[in-house]
Amino acid sequence: MPSSKSLSDEPSTPRPTTSQSVARRNFLKTLGLTAAASATVPSVLAGSHEAPVYLNLIRSHNSTAANERIRLALIGTGGMGIGDAQTALMFENVELVAACDLYDGRLRRAKELWGDQLMTTRDYRQVIERSDVDAIINGTTDHWHEKISTDAMRKGKHVYCEKPMVQKFEDGHTLIKVAKETGKIFQVGSQFASSIIVAKARELLKAGEIGELVFAEAQYDRHSAMGAWQYSIPPDASPQTVDWDTYLGSAPKRSWDPLRFFRWRNYQDYGTGVAGDLYVHLLTSLHTITGSKGPNRIISSGGLRYWKDGRDVPDIHLAIYDYPKTAEHPEFNLTTRSNFVDGGGGGYLVRLVGTEGDLSLGMDSLVMHKNKFPKAPGLSIDNFPKDQKEAYLTEYNKKYPNLPEMEAPREYVFKMPKDYKGDRYEHFRNFFTSIRENKPSVEDATFGLRACGPTQCGNISLFKKQVVNWDPVNMKIINVT
Repeated sequence: MPSSKSLSDEPSTPRPTTSQSVARRNFLKTLGLTAAASATVPSVLAGSHEAPVYLNLIRSHNSTAANERIRLALIGTGGMGIGDAQTALMFENVELVAACDLYDGRLRRAKELWGDQLMTTRDYRQVIERSDVDAIINGTTDHWHEKISTDAMRKGKHVYCEKPMVQKFEDGHTLIKVAKETGKIFQVGSQFASSIIVAKARELLKAGEIGELVFAEAQYDRHSAMGAWQYSIPPDASPQTVDWDTYLGSAPKRSWDPLRFFRWRNYQDYGTGVAGDLYVHLLTSLHTITGSKGPNRIISSGGLRYWKDGRDVPDIHLAIYDYPKTAEHPEFNLTTRSNFVDGGGGGYLVRLVGTEGDLSLGMDSLVMHKNKFPKAPGLSIDNFPKDQKEAYLTEYNKKYPNLPEMEAPREYVFKMPKDYKGDRYEHFRNFFTSIRENKPSVEDATFGLRACGPTQCGNISLFKKQVVNWDPVNMKIINVT
């Protein structure tokens, strides 16, 4: 556990500073962002394969309490934490007042980014004890997600927790319980839940544009050292600059190892492998589109093919998820693939296949193909004797007369508006709106567990070489010993 430290010298509530304002403006300039404007989208049936149809921002961006300042603290100032904080600071009336990390260099970096006035500490408990913190961003390792999020909510803080929500499904039930008891907003940071592309795909599926869903597939391939979690290690990394004992937390005790601290995703002790890092995103998209509570049967395979650097998780992971028939959707199957040795260059895709078409979601576009079954089933009568052939044709032509029909486009391409600021921006907008208006989170703890629980099943299946059954309603693994 983090060491106990005095809070008697806690600074008074910080006010917006020039350095923070400049940092926000510089960040916006770097991204080349402008103010968002609503776009009107024509009906999908007015689309054409020759010209893209532009996606609408869908939701209203007005808030009845937009001027209420939200004071944030960042716990875990690694790459994801910094990205989250920078995105959050793109909003007016959002202020970063504290940062916590177990590596001293990241605390220095936090001050470089957000100003010397920023309170920094190794001890997250000092952060959540502060009266000037309204909400935290939990950007820590997977094995610390539940503990820090639970402690923060019990101290009256709202929580934005990076995905996967928990390392072990049992801890997800703790977060569901604590969020309900405290009434605090808890939102998982799988930003595709707020994606404009996912929202459009949900609209199209619900409207029956691709018929009845029968199959889905998703892939998230990479071909780079950074994509395979070979993160850079700072030259001054040592037991003096890193609080190693606190970092281990609930994980097995080990001697200092910079690889396990800075490249933690490579190890089962702290992370959740490919499934927890990437499949949670894919299931988040699928569950948002379909309204599904999740699969009930999972089987996985894969292995370590290239990145043999001491990691104990695979660099190729394949899985099959069986989704039962529910009130929300018909029975269908999902396959997922992630390959960190993709010589083709990597790629991302979520594809839903229906009886009359499919939806293919990329990072910045959505393509819908429509292929309805023809009314006439076709003929295979060449092996009939002449009299039977003529008799069959007579009845067939009566039943399926050859009448001219207008042809509709078979492909519809939807593109993001140029002023769209990204899914993570929209996700933080939803988080702040939930806080200010006390409205439900778009990705609460129950949704989060239903997205990450099946991926834990996939890891168990891979390592134990067995089928794993998951109860998507009660969110429990039911056949693993």
